[in-house]
Amino acid sequence: MKNILSVRTLSTLFLLAFISLSIVSCSRDNDFEADDLPQEELTNIVLHVKNLTTNNVQDYNYSVGSGAAPAIKLEDGKSYEVTAQFMNGSEDVTSEIEMAKDEHFMIFNFPKSDIQLERLDAPNKKGVRVGLKTKWTVVKAAKDSSPKLIMTLIHEPASANENLNGTAWGSVTGGETDAEASFGITN
Repeated sequence: MKNILSVRTLSTLFLLAFISLSIVSCSRDNDFEADDLPQEELTNIVLHVKNLTTNNVQDYNYSVGSGAAPAIKLEDGKSYEVTAQFMNGSEDVTSEIEMAKDEHFMIFNFPKSDIQLERLDAPNKKGVRVGLKTKWTVVKAAKDSSPKLIMTLIHEPASANENLNGTAWGSVTGGETDAEASFGITN
């Protein structure tokens, strides 16, 4: 009887330890405190689009989870300087991404548009630029109906490449999506 009780007790303790370890290992990076930009905290992604001919700046605010895609007005043959801003309510958290530039990368996908993109921000240790500040040269804003930009912020990619890959500027292996925003494109 004593043996059965101790086997049951050991089995129960083993099961509790296993469950505890399983729950802890499911958290992102195994440490929420170390995550510099928890995805649950992003509320808005704002693009500040400056026409380099007129120097006029227009802001386009994507509200995370709203489903609405603000339409960015672009003219064929024009160039624009675009700065991305990430918000948590009224708090600007873009500087956290800049400080952790070795852990972030942005992909700019322009299906149904012909837009050349150059990253203007400082490179990280691997020589790759995040993409918080870019220059867009618009060849054709609308090659087909419903052109758009799908912008994705990736956290901790194993590798990142800035080059054009299909209709997207940038590609990664590994990592997780910190944020994704959709913007329409009009001209």
